[in-house]
Amino acid sequence: MKKTTFLALLIASCSWASISTASTFKVATLSPNGSAWMNAMKAGAKEINQRTENRVKFKFYPGGVMGDDKAVLKKIRIRQLHGGALMGGSISRFYGDSQVYNSPLVFQNFNEVDYVRSKMDQKIIDGLEEGGFVSFGLAEAGFAYAMSKAKLTDSADLTQRKVWAPSNDKASLEIIRTYGISPIPLGIPDVLAGLQTGIIDTVAASPIGTLALQWHTQINHIADIPLMYIYALFVLEKKAFYRLSENDQKIVREVMTKTFIQIDKQNRKDNIAALKALQNQDITINTPSKAERLVWNKKAELARARLIEKGEISKEIMSEFLQHLQTFRTQQAASQ
Repeated sequence: MKKTTFLALLIASCSWASISTASTFKVATLSPNGSAWMNAMKAGAKEINQRTENRVKFKFYPGGVMGDDKAVLKKIRIRQLHGGALMGGSISRFYGDSQVYNSPLVFQNFNEVDYVRSKMDQKIIDGLEEGGFVSFGLAEAGFAYAMSKAKLTDSADLTQRKVWAPSNDKASLEIIRTYGISPIPLGIPDVLAGLQTGIIDTVAASPIGTLALQWHTQINHIADIPLMYIYALFVLEKKAFYRLSENDQKIVREVMTKTFIQIDKQNRKDNIAALKALQNQDITINTPSKAERLVWNKKAELARARLIEKGEISKEIMSEFLQHLQTFRTQQAASQ
């Protein structure tokens, strides 16, 4: 009887410890202090702290002080960090099909993006969780455009340029190679210096990212063709997250999902404004002709096939993606 009572008390005390033990999540991001992203995340963290009665806290390391995405993932692996705000391509090795939105020259406008994301975002979130990371939604980084010190209209122009590629984004590397380019891999914190010193002279980036990271100071031309859609995520290492009680997990998911919906919407507005701001910075927008666009699109089709061939994206996820896109376009055509 005493043994049974002791065992019951032990189980009860362990259960209580798992519920009441405080957790502080250390999270790194390239976003600087004072940015809209950081302000929203801090507000979310404050709400979580209050609602969990100080059991769950977040400590943020902004401005890239913990290094680029590759460095952050390494620190998460060795338990120096618990999470990060990372570009989608950076964590693709944990769920390769998360790169499907990055397929080149597929989306034509934001209406198509919104429809497909309403059908597929949850699949990406679930896939990443199976791979080891809990995320709370996707934050739009916008359409990436080719930006260079020299004029860009034809895709062949890129073969004469020193083109940057994210050092930890295999899908982007494969896409760039399809255009006959030998990319120069660099971490995001090294891109500005690379542009300043001439190591690279061309990047593919969203307007908001170009302004935030000061790359626009080294850019003279933008090709008016949205190469790919890019996004970021806030992720926590799964094991660390599941150490929380079920109730605290629920609160974190609820608050951070709400926060990321807010960030996602704000980023859309900021990107549209950023593109206009770039045009006011004496940066020339180069518009490819119809014939030049056909060449861009033809190579994009080859790039998508290459991603499947190389095993970067599954044939099944690409088929589902394209089917949703076709369904939306058919509906739009019927309503006109």
